[in-house]
Amino acid sequence: MREMISTHSHLGFRRVTGRMLTLLVLCFGILTGMGTGARAESRHEGYYYPPPNSEETYVARVDTMPDANRRTRVAFVTGLTAQQSRSSYPPTYHLFAKGDGGQKFILVSVDRDKYSTLYQLRALLAAMTALTRNTPLFQDSAMPENLTFLDLCKLMGVEEIVVSDGVAVAHRINIR
Repeated sequence: MREMISTHSHLGFRRVTGRMLTLLVLCFGILTGMGTGARAESRHEGYYYPPPNSEETYVARVDTMPDANRRTRVAFVTGLTAQQSRSSYPPTYHLFAKGDGGQKFILVSVDRDKYSTLYQLRALLAAMTALTRNTPLFQDSAMPENLTFLDLCKLMGVEEIVVSDGVAVAHRINIR
């Protein structure tokens, strides 16, 4: 076979090889890009929480604040974490701001005996509403008593929140 190849025009072989190489590079780039995109989207799955068992879209009653940015979201998470650390009880969950702009919140239980069903996770979100209702973000809105934690997330520019028991249950909420 090598002899056949060597008897072909050297220039013709290069042309075919160049085209094949270009095609291989293009295919590899597409496959790598697809893999990277998929990993980037779900790189937190399997690390902070299992793949979501369910998903929903929440249509917020407020718009994102014009000055909401990564710093706003990280400051909120940092403030909540500081508040938890001042408690006389260990936290039962942790909140993280992830993604390049911190536009994804991850709320994970660290207590095996709590938040193991979707209903308990939704109850946690309701508790988060009560916990954050006195924040300036809520208080500056027209009717803070009608807003939820998910509305507060929308105010800050959060686009997605995943709540999980940290073991087997995870629920993704897309915020619009």
